[in-house]
Amino acid sequence: MSVSPGNEAQLKDEEGAEASILRQPRAVWAVAFAAVIAFMGIGLVDPILPAISEDLNASPSQSMLLFTSYLFITGAMMFFTSFLSSRIGAKKTLLIGLILIVAFAALAGFSGSVDQIIGFRAGWGLGNALFISTALSTIVGAASGGAEKAIILYEAALGVGIATGPLLGGLLGGISWRGPFFGTAVLMAIGFISIVILLPGGKSGLKTNPEPIKLSATFRALAHPGILALGISALLYNFGFFIILAYSPFPVEAAAAKMGIENFGAMGLGFVFFGWGISVAITSVFGAPILTKRIGRRRTLVATLITLAAILVVMSFIVESFVGIIICVILAGLVLGVLNTVFTESAMEASDLPRPVASGTYSGVRFIGGAVAPLVAGPVSEVLGVGAPYLFGAATVLLAVVVLSVSWKALRRVDGHIEEAPVDEAYAITGGDA
Repeated sequence: MSVSPGNEAQLKDEEGAEASILRQPRAVWAVAFAAVIAFMGIGLVDPILPAISEDLNASPSQSMLLFTSYLFITGAMMFFTSFLSSRIGAKKTLLIGLILIVAFAALAGFSGSVDQIIGFRAGWGLGNALFISTALSTIVGAASGGAEKAIILYEAALGVGIATGPLLGGLLGGISWRGPFFGTAVLMAIGFISIVILLPGGKSGLKTNPEPIKLSATFRALAHPGILALGISALLYNFGFFIILAYSPFPVEAAAAKMGIENFGAMGLGFVFFGWGISVAITSVFGAPILTKRIGRRRTLVATLITLAAILVVMSFIVESFVGIIICVILAGLVLGVLNTVFTESAMEASDLPRPVASGTYSGVRFIGGAVAPLVAGPVSEVLGVGAPYLFGAATVLLAVVVLSVSWKALRRVDGHIEEAPVDEAYAITGGDA
């Protein structure tokens, strides 16, 4: 059939529109928006930790427990999310998670003591675990005209959330330390309403696997040598990760004061960790695939872990240098982005278990390291000096290298399937950065 030049141009325009990443159902946009806000929660409190410490008469050690309660509950819940969502459906799981985040974020904003905030952050972590673990499968299920484009959109939402969380925390924290908590509650409430209206209900409305997952599945996964080795090494690595994320705001602000920089505060810390978040997002999506294709996953893990340990050692010696410590925080973000993604990819390739089970088990174990790090960093800095927590972090990261080396043969299969399917890549980025 012949096509006139005018009609041919129109057909090309229509094909281009169909191929556009922006041409997605409203349900995809609703979940993507909520995902941005959920991932903001990871770095949101970073810029306000010193302010909370000062205004509520809490020690840095107490303020850092906001990460401990959040991560401990998030990790524990990861063992149960696949069991729950496979029974009540993705939409209900998402909405329960969002309700919990809205409620506990608002309660944290109304808190009168640091102990109250610590408790409410635990509830926030519960909601975040439910939402984040379900968001990816929901976007894939709601997508039409190509799941790959929906996944790219999801990864973009994840990156925006990680990067802008500290910035939002700094902007609202410049008004009051309560601002970031109330801001999150409002934005998540908007996300809740949009998902109620736009996302199809029930399992029939989404292209997800209706097969129920047993409660014991994630716990039995720990019996697999590869997943256990990766979980332990990631636990040790996450200790170093959260030494940087939870502890660094205090020495950075102290270095700014020593330099005579007035009013650095939450806004200044927000910009520092915005740079950190951008670094994590870029290498999670782009850096990790390049390295794994060139040298494989196991070698990528070892090389980047050694690099991270070196950065932590340098930070311990230049902890009072304002420019030096900021540069190291941002450089560490580049390394952390690679490690997050490659660790989770490896966990999913280490066995034949379903992706949600393998990723949930691995994440549940690794978050223990993140929960413990703030407990250690504060007392160690008080007793041994401000640079000591970074040395502790470097030591645990090197222990992770030892675990990987001892388990080298058990992890042989993680170097297979380097060419990731888009959904596997998205699962890896989600599991790594959750």
